[in-house]
Amino acid sequence: MTSLNSLFSFTSPAVKKLLGWKQGDEEEKWAEKAVDSLVKKLKKKKGAIEELEKALSMPGQPSKCVTIPRSLDGRLQVSHRKGLPHVIYCRVWRWPDLQSHHELKPLEFCEYPFSAKQKEVCINPYHYKRVESPVLPPVLVPRHSEYPPGHPMLNSFTPVADTTMPHNVSFSAQGFTSPSPNALSSSLSVSSQISVPSPTTSVNSAPNSPFGLSETPPPAYSPQDDSQHGSESNHQSMDTSTIPAGEADVAPVTYQEPQYWCSIAYYELNSRVGEVFHAQNHSIVVDGFTDPSNNQSRFCLGLLSNVNRNSTIENTRRHIGKGIHLYYVGGEVYAECLSDSAIFVQSRNCNHSHGFHPTTVCKIPPGCSLKIFNNQEFAHLLTDAVNHGFEAVYELTKMCTIRTSFVKGWGAEYHRQDVTSTPCWIEIHLHGPLQWLDKVLTQMGSPHNPISSVS
Repeated sequence: MTSLNSLFSFTSPAVKKLLGWKQGDEEEKWAEKAVDSLVKKLKKKKGAIEELEKALSMPGQPSKCVTIPRSLDGRLQVSHRKGLPHVIYCRVWRWPDLQSHHELKPLEFCEYPFSAKQKEVCINPYHYKRVESPVLPPVLVPRHSEYPPGHPMLNSFTPVADTTMPHNVSFSAQGFTSPSPNALSSSLSVSSQISVPSPTTSVNSAPNSPFGLSETPPPAYSPQDDSQHGSESNHQSMDTSTIPAGEADVAPVTYQEPQYWCSIAYYELNSRVGEVFHAQNHSIVVDGFTDPSNNQSRFCLGLLSNVNRNSTIENTRRHIGKGIHLYYVGGEVYAECLSDSAIFVQSRNCNHSHGFHPTTVCKIPPGCSLKIFNNQEFAHLLTDAVNHGFEAVYELTKMCTIRTSFVKGWGAEYHRQDVTSTPCWIEIHLHGPLQWLDKVLTQMGSPHNPISSVS
């Protein structure tokens, strides 16, 4: 009992003072331990604690960097939990709901931002800002197609037969390893050696069209789930009165953020198992455990039963473990592998930005994360597609579906040729881009050529 009392009673005055600026009321003891750990480090630097107190007490005033030594893997352990130092202290003093370093960007005057990978790391929470979702300009849909019926679309928007198996790429802390000469690693983020992703590469960089696909298009997306919440959603709009006179014969179609940013379906081989999970939280974990609390930020596959489950599926499910962390921040979607086994992701948007073949499957090893969708890049592609007809826009629906398998991969380097041959996988539908496409297609009217599985 004595040790218990001492645990709660002894808190240094410096820690108590700094805790006075703590935001939110969640995990009091964890926050106290995080601040106590920080104070011990800052005591070794003259004036560091005072500078931090100044920054916290006068957030609108200029303040200096408050730094601590960078650890080998960049992370800091507080009470059996590891995290990035700038994320930990931004969560304590500014944003309790902060989920990931992808949500933060250093301010220009910060001399020791985490992304600089220097020996010292600035943890001053007022030297960072939260990433805001970019405002996407509306797509201007011509009221009359620029191409008369029967006019061939540009080659880049013409679907071509592709009977080859998906290519495979993988990456380590050094970036992608791929035969593609255009493989880029600037958008990678590796948790063990974390770097903030750079701006998206040019949408014209891919040598292969993202539309050259032969598989059957996915079923038409039904926006009914989110339409009833339209009044609660965030509209990204533009003053249409500013449209130039020469473009008056167009209808602007704006992007609208839905209540549920994505839905996730779980499959075993070619059979869906369980109900579709609708993601409202922008940070979602899909894992192999059970969660009786019905947490809205977790999709627990351990709860799901399947009478047709074989031993291979059972064994694979045992290795899913902590699974995959999906987060949607600043108009971008990231996938992080929390499992002890790799995950495999097929994202046409990601493949396009890296110059890979559209159906390429990317292997993400444990502890690594990858940007798998970018709203701004999708907006550029959609803007281009509307000028090439209904079919070109419809092809983009394939880009809004992302497939991820656990433990077992598929493609040219594996004996499994298709994702439906993998034991355990999920399909992610991005609601915002799909609803945007739905509205654009509705505005465009019927296609010149009927859409079919071979069109």
